[in-house]
Parts: sequence; C-alpha cells; structure tokens
Amino acid sequence: MSHSDEQLQSVLETLEQCRRVLNESNSRESAELLSIVILDVRMKLKGIDGADLKALCDEMLRSAASEEPQPPSKQTQDQPRRPLLRVVK
Repeated sequence: MSHSDEQLQSVLETLEQCRRVLNESNSRESAELLSIVILDVRMKLKGIDGADLKALCDEMLRSAASEEPQPPSKQTQDQPRRPLLRVVK
C-alpha cells in the first residue's frame, strides 16, 4: 500500500466515524452527504472511475425498469456487453 493510499485509508476511517456520529445525533442529511464523500474515497482506493460507476447505475436502472424479464433481442445478443465493474485486487 502506497503512502497516498495509507493517507486515504486514514481519511476514510475518520469520515466513517464522523458519519456514525452524525447518524447518532439524527443529522441524517449531513450523514447522507458524507456517505457520498466516503463512496468517492473508496472508489479512489479501489481504482474505480466514474465511468464504471455510471455503467453500473445505468444497468441497475434498466433492470429496475423492466419488471418482467424479457428475452434479449437478436441484435442485443450479438453485441458484447461492457463489464459493469472491474475486478480490483
């Protein structure tokens, strides 16, 4: 783990502690905003970029929009799908 990653990990731990305190003091909106910052820091640590997150969100929205699964069209079957997330070790 690089020095920069160690610093980000330390910041992440502090942010998570702050979020717990905000939740305990019923500051839900502030805790939710802090959750976004925590997600951003986690993404940086894991090497996930905004395009990966957007692709995942888009796929989740498409899945939620179709209540009944429909067989994919021939055109859809022939097109390779972009992976939703990369495996990060």
